[in-house]
Amino acid sequence: MVRHGTTTLNIENRYRGRRDVPLDAQGYQDAVDAARQLSGAGLTAVYCGPLRRTIATAQIIADEARVPDLRILHGLNNVDYGAWEGLTSVEAAMYDPVAFDLYRTSPSRAACPMGERLSDAQSRMVGALELIGSRHAGETVAAVSHAVMIRLVVAWLTGLEGEEWRIPVGRGSLTRFEVTDGQISLADLPDGDDVD
Repeated sequence: MVRHGTTTLNIENRYRGRRDVPLDAQGYQDAVDAARQLSGAGLTAVYCGPLRRTIATAQIIADEARVPDLRILHGLNNVDYGAWEGLTSVEAAMYDPVAFDLYRTSPSRAACPMGERLSDAQSRMVGALELIGSRHAGETVAAVSHAVMIRLVVAWLTGLEGEEWRIPVGRGSLTRFEVTDGQISLADLPDGDDVD
């Protein structure tokens, strides 16, 4: 799993959600750095969510790995933040303090106001990884998604709750999962220090 590169809304620390914001100059560099890290991995396929920031990141990875096409998988799409899209965490907390507290501390019970339940996003993401694993047994594949989606899979695998579920997932960082006989396991935690 690769987290997409930086966007202007990342710099402003705003929830992007389903907003289709492009990578900025640093975001393209993040994608190039990720592609270089994966260049010797023998990738056979590259998947991504449907938003421009994941598509652009995935295309750079696919080009570096000489994978001829991208596979867009909607299960890799970001959480629908609903009313929180475009807000900072401070603004989201002011909008709905109770929902925000659950978002920060209990992904299994949290729901974004007028948006998606985190447990639904988690199930969607786990299903996407299971599908990719079933299509590519014994292969190495890259999939580009979003920080919160990667965190949700890690939380599902490790049982993390409380503030601990919000592990750092740097922009352009790599998190390694293995899918064997339909079972997902965490092979390597992400790098980076970004927790929003």
